[in-house]
Amino acid sequence: MALTTIRVLGIVGLAALLASCGDAKQPPAAAGAAPPAPEVDVVTVTVGRATITKDLPGRLQATRTAQVRARVDGVIERRLFVEGTDVKEGATLFRIDPRSYQAAVDSAKADLAVARLTLERYQPLLEIKAVSRQEVDLAEARVKQAEAAMTRATLDLENTSVPAPISGRIGRALVSEGALAGRNEATHLATIEQLDPIYANFTQPGADLMRMRQAVHVGKLMEAERARVELILEDGSIYSQPGKLLFSDLAVDPATGGVSIRALFPNPRRELLPGGFVRVRFPEAVSDHVIRVPQRAVQAGPQGQFVMVVDAANKVVPRPVATGGMSGGDFIIADGLKGGEQVVVNGLQKIRPGATVKPLQSIPVAAPPAPSPAPAAGKTQG
Repeated sequence: MALTTIRVLGIVGLAALLASCGDAKQPPAAAGAAPPAPEVDVVTVTVGRATITKDLPGRLQATRTAQVRARVDGVIERRLFVEGTDVKEGATLFRIDPRSYQAAVDSAKADLAVARLTLERYQPLLEIKAVSRQEVDLAEARVKQAEAAMTRATLDLENTSVPAPISGRIGRALVSEGALAGRNEATHLATIEQLDPIYANFTQPGADLMRMRQAVHVGKLMEAERARVELILEDGSIYSQPGKLLFSDLAVDPATGGVSIRALFPNPRRELLPGGFVRVRFPEAVSDHVIRVPQRAVQAGPQGQFVMVVDAANKVVPRPVATGGMSGGDFIIADGLKGGEQVVVNGLQKIRPGATVKPLQSIPVAAPPAPSPAPAAGKTQG
């Protein structure tokens, strides 16, 4: 009891100091007229079901990445794409000088014609035994050899036009016209990435996963449907389109102590770029009989966390609280509130403990409809 009293007095002193600093900036009220009670936004907290969520850092990754490489030697003659645009699979991206390969095709074509003509002449001579069977077999082998050379030369000529291996967005060209591309070292010409949809890779601490599963197993919590996840961008805003959970590793990484998880998000406008830092918000479990308040309502002082409550006489009273996790953008209150209290969410800078205010009721803070618990509630999933 004494510790709670000390916390309350400390919170009251802090809030009074902040309010007095704010009052120093306000003009004095007219003589003989009481200043109007400041208006504050409040919410009436209620007890209900909530989905416990977790925000974890992650990185974005393209769903497919392909390096465009030269398959033949030669000088880059033309670049046929605009950097930073979308390209279709099979579209020609670079053209390598084809003259030497065209000459090789012409030479192979001539060799094949000679080999076939020789074979045609030998076949009737074999019937009259003017040539041996061995000479005819050698002529047939030369035809097949010439056909193989023709196929190889034709393929090399086709490879002077470098195609896009996949559809996606192509980055900057890594070579310019006039550069020498090599087949042996497979010169890297450009990179194509598929950005719609896009992966978000993140890691959940193994200890947190085990703790949550244990709570579900003993019946304290219910397992949540984890398929739907949200993405929080670097500026704190929530990405407009939800994603879905793809997989979770079955083992804990001994180097990091975490479990790797991957989610997939639609990205039709290419707002999300590979390598970007994000936070992934995903449901962990469902809990009954919990109280939630917006994050902005919870303040922190030397004595701990507290909220400002408006009592029946419209006076502001600080209330020490303890938070116990998150539910979306709200704190779950583990201790300090029982339900039914009017908690100030806006206008905190205008009030001080004991002041009379004019509360403007906002939408009550009740837990949103939680996803239906998994069919095997109380059992862990693999």
